[in-house]
Amino acid sequence: MGEYARLEVTDGVGTLRLDRPKMNALDAQMQEEIVEAAREADRREDVAAVVVYGGERVFAAGADIKEMAEMGYREMLAHGHLLQDFTRALAAIGKPTVSAVTGFALGGGCEVALATDVRFCADNAKLGQPEILLGIIPGAGGTQRLARLVGPAKAKELIYTGRFVDAEEALRIGLVDAVHPADRVYEEAVAWARQFVGGPALALRVAKDVVDRGLETDLQTGLEIERAGFTGLFATEDQKAGMASFIENGPGKATFSGR
Repeated sequence: MGEYARLEVTDGVGTLRLDRPKMNALDAQMQEEIVEAAREADRREDVAAVVVYGGERVFAAGADIKEMAEMGYREMLAHGHLLQDFTRALAAIGKPTVSAVTGFALGGGCEVALATDVRFCADNAKLGQPEILLGIIPGAGGTQRLARLVGPAKAKELIYTGRFVDAEEALRIGLVDAVHPADRVYEEAVAWARQFVGGPALALRVAKDVVDRGLETDLQTGLEIERAGFTGLFATEDQKAGMASFIENGPGKATFSGR
C-alpha cells in the first residue's frame, strides 16, 4: 500500500485513493504509487470496476511544481516518461473506471480524470489545464485525451488560456458525464461502478480495449479490431452462460464467472 496512493476494495469495487494533503499534488512518488495501484486494480479478480477519488475537498491540484521548477531539459527528459506512465497505467485498467471529482482537478489532476472511462464531478468542482500559465503545456496526456474528448477546438481554447471550467460548463462540453452534489459524488461513482460486479469481466475488458484502440485508427481498421474482439469472446464461458440464460430466461438474468 502506497503512502500517497492506494487501492481500497469493498464488495467488488476498487477505490484508487489519492491522499497527499492538502492538495494531492502529484509528485514523483505519488505518480509511481498510482502506477502500482492501477496495475493492482487491473490484475485483481475481486475488483470489477474502479473509482478514482481524491477525497471530499480536492481531487488533485496538479503536478508538484516545486519538484519540477529546478529541472532542466536533461532531468525532464527522464522524468517525462513517468508523467505519462501514471496516466497510461490508469487508462490501461481493463475494467470500467470512473473519476469522482471534488474541488480542483487541475493540470495533472485533470489528466488523471481524463484517463478514466467516465467522470462524475461535484457541483463545486473546477477543472482545467493551466500549464500554459507556467510557460509549459500539459505533459501527462492532456493535449491528446482532452482533444479526443471535447474536440480539438475546445481543447485548444482551454489549453491556450489555462482557464478553469466549472461543473456546469464541464458537463455542457462533455468534459464530465454527470454532476452531483459535493457530498454525493463519491457515492454516485461507487453506485455506477457497482453495477459491473458479477458482470462479464472478459467482455467488459474487450469492449474497453476495442473502443480505445479503435479511436486510434481509421474506421475500417477499427471494424477489424471489433470483429476480432467479438469473435474471441465466443471462446469464453461467459458467452455460453449469457446466451443460454437469454434463451431460457430472457435478458439480464445471466450469472457470469468472468471466464
